[in-house]
Amino acid sequence: MKGKFARIIAVAVAGSVLAMTGAGVASAEGKGTSSTEAVGQQVLQLRDQLTRSAYGADVAGTERSLGQLSPVLGDLAAGQKYSIQADTQRQAADAHSVSTETSRVLADPSQAQTARQLPSVPNLPDLPPPLNIVSNLLKSLLSLVTGLLGGLLGGGVPALPVPGVPSLPTPPVPGA
Repeated sequence: MKGKFARIIAVAVAGSVLAMTGAGVASAEGKGTSSTEAVGQQVLQLRDQLTRSAYGADVAGTERSLGQLSPVLGDLAAGQKYSIQADTQRQAADAHSVSTETSRVLADPSQAQTARQLPSVPNLPDLPPPLNIVSNLLKSLLSLVTGLLGGLLGGGVPALPVPGVPSLPTPPVPGA
């Protein structure tokens, strides 16, 4: 009887230890994933807000969106608050740099001459005046942030809400 009771206690203790270990691992993995997903959703919302403001020629809205997006990009680039891969962290650093430069030029348009000359992003239309002075910077930023979202959300990033950009045609189904 004592042996049977001891075995029951041993099984219960072993089960508890295994359950606690498994819960700890799941908690550690889940925390990084959920916070990364949450920041990904936040960056997506800010990217779309920035796109609408910029293509709507809303300078104040664009500056406000940049002001909200830049600290988040800085946190991602620092790699201390969120667990992300090294290449995603580099993308965040690049996006943060372009965001900071765009904000600087918008705050003082005379700085446009000293801004980095980035190549045009051919699949995005130019921004309307007065934001055309930072068109390539903002289009590059939108492109960088969209790439960053792929790393944060694991693919399936929604398209930019850019007016006048035709959607891609649906490919024909073979044999139909």
